[in-house]
Amino acid sequence: MKLWCEWDDFQAPNGIQVLGPTNHSLATNSLDSIDIYVPKYMGGADALQVIPRMTNLKILQLPTAGYEEALQYWRPGLTICNAAGVHSTATAELAVGLAIAAQRGFRQFALDQEAGLWSHQRFPTLADSKVAIIGYGDIGRAIASRLMNFEVEVTAYSKSGRDGALPISDLDEELPNFDIVILIAPLTEETKGLFGRERLTKMKDGALLINVARGQLVDTDALLAELESGRLRAALDVTDPEPLPVNHALWSAPSCIITPHIGGDTSAFEPRFKALLKSQLQLVLAGQPLRNVVKC
Repeated sequence: MKLWCEWDDFQAPNGIQVLGPTNHSLATNSLDSIDIYVPKYMGGADALQVIPRMTNLKILQLPTAGYEEALQYWRPGLTICNAAGVHSTATAELAVGLAIAAQRGFRQFALDQEAGLWSHQRFPTLADSKVAIIGYGDIGRAIASRLMNFEVEVTAYSKSGRDGALPISDLDEELPNFDIVILIAPLTEETKGLFGRERLTKMKDGALLINVARGQLVDTDALLAELESGRLRAALDVTDPEPLPVNHALWSAPSCIITPHIGGDTSAFEPRFKALLKSQLQLVLAGQPLRNVVKC
């Protein structure tokens, strides 16, 4: 079997031939012989557009936890897997980091430092906060476990309302009581615009919205209105649109921290993903079911 991935030196199990950018260009070579394809990490839509040319493709192993963009390329006989678990630690780390940064005023202190200004101010603490986590998969659970060390009260919500989470249908009743809301739900037709004008209005005054999921979960214009009024705060690793244009109003919105979709892109990604990929290939060779199947 032939695997294409971005690492020419990837050590695949015996029985798997590795193709990569150096020895098999996606732009100029025939792709008919590729059985397993791993799109380039952070390659976006461009990395997926070659899939129709892979006429014999059997497995699409995504390097991301999100998979919504890949579903349009599914066809009978193709199995799509995501990288659930690979990004949990790094994304949870960022979510907690954003919570601390926003609560403790890091944005303002960074601006003061650039200005050479010693300005003592009091900001909220993360401790004693009531936190809602929207989405309770691997990453949501990782966020919850880390937050518990900060003496907060965590309530999780998911579509199913299983495994210790409440159903999202129950969210609106409690939403006005949360100090911090963290979004880590997958992007689906149901979650697109999950936090629109009506739901944002229900959040308590001064509450913090953290989005480490997908930008389209939030109505950007509605959020901007809340930020510019000073009623809500935000910390966003993802935006809509993305990348965020240079002159977009979110850049200068008050009480808003923006990071450029770096949640899972850390030094931990490559070794953890390679370990997952190797285990998937071993399952293929053994004729066993694959992990993290999202569509087959």
